[in-house]
Amino acid sequence: MIIFKRRTIGAKPLIVVAYLLMGLAVWPALAGMSIEEVKTSSGIKAWLVEDYSLPIVTIRFAFRGGSTQDPSGKEGLVNLMTGLFDEGAGDLDSDAFQERLDDVGAEMFFEGGADAVYGYMRVLADRKDDAFELLRLAVEQPRFDQAPVDRVRAQIVSGIVAAAKDPGTTAQVAWLKAVYGDHPYSRRQEGTERTLAAVTTSDLKALHKRIFARGNLTIAAVGAIDPGTLKRDLDRIFGGLPTDPSLMPVADIVPKLGQAIQIPYDLPQERLSLAYPGITRKDPHFFAARLMNQILGGGTYTSRLWNEVREKRGLAYDIRTSLVNSDHASALIISTGTRPDLAEETLSLIRTEVRRMSEEGVSEDELNAAKKNLIGGYAIHNLNSSTAIAGTLVEIQLEDRGIDYIERRKRLIQAVTMEDVRAVAKRLLSADPTVMVVGPPLKKTKG
Repeated sequence: MIIFKRRTIGAKPLIVVAYLLMGLAVWPALAGMSIEEVKTSSGIKAWLVEDYSLPIVTIRFAFRGGSTQDPSGKEGLVNLMTGLFDEGAGDLDSDAFQERLDDVGAEMFFEGGADAVYGYMRVLADRKDDAFELLRLAVEQPRFDQAPVDRVRAQIVSGIVAAAKDPGTTAQVAWLKAVYGDHPYSRRQEGTERTLAAVTTSDLKALHKRIFARGNLTIAAVGAIDPGTLKRDLDRIFGGLPTDPSLMPVADIVPKLGQAIQIPYDLPQERLSLAYPGITRKDPHFFAARLMNQILGGGTYTSRLWNEVREKRGLAYDIRTSLVNSDHASALIISTGTRPDLAEETLSLIRTEVRRMSEEGVSEDELNAAKKNLIGGYAIHNLNSSTAIAGTLVEIQLEDRGIDYIERRKRLIQAVTMEDVRAVAKRLLSADPTVMVVGPPLKKTKG
């Protein structure tokens, strides 16, 4: 969750930021881009894509250990911490730090996920030294002063209170609890009013010390910077961190299936969610599952479910499936919304299409189209800007897929056969799913 704050930015920084944002739209196509691994004198590793077509440097990094590291009773601690890194560091208080960040015209943000804390900086190459010094202070010496802590906490609580009126929030909380039980994945990453009230500045400092370490760090850099300069900059930014993190162990978990969850709400639309078994990224049949998912519902406008549920029968405005992968759990999720009087018919049709996929597999034409889509869409969605490239390279490293993954991925997809897809469809889709209905009780259709 990113904490958005109102800030006043001077005229000069606004021009610089506009230039940076313009760069997102004009970043050149990087087909066949070269990725180089660099290693600093302090042992920090990073992947670098050099490109001098724009005078911009983008750095993306992650520290393993996200909201799963929140202590029991203090859920939301990681999320709160990520909103405070630009609220004072070193000898700079909140105002001084943000003024200095504006002066150098850099973009910087932090966000927390379930499994990692992510950071980002994007800056003009000739201003990077000043910007990287601020980044060093943020990651190494955050202040966590009481006034900013109270202000950012109040912002988060305000969002929690507002979200409590949303049936989607209530449904999400119930869904996570049902499929993950007492596992850390069942907890709200933003916490609750009660758990956030229990958080102290000492908790924030202790959490930062446990997570922010060189041995826990993954980095990617893209842009106008050479390997030697990057090595020196990374040592300067991260070299003062401790060597090893101190993380609480997190167990792997299989989502609990076969449940029927009803969240009663007087809504004009019924929301339906179904959870089936997932597949890990390391599984040899992972790409067969990706292609199967693409054909079933992940391809949206070309998928079976889209065609059968929306195009042929007009039962829903949108329907999609997704393979969800976290470090410790995987699932295949189907979601849609429809009129309450059509919900039973829609759910029955989804089950029919899932069963057909598990029993019959896919056609050669469907498989070829899905392969083309997955291969061609990767560059469009994952490599379309320096920010996207840096983020993609961090995720590839976190998933331990290897520096040649982008090219190897094409071959892995092309190698999938119809029999591979049929086997993985039978394996994942034969299970009795967990089904959640948000809205009025289901009504049986007549006839």
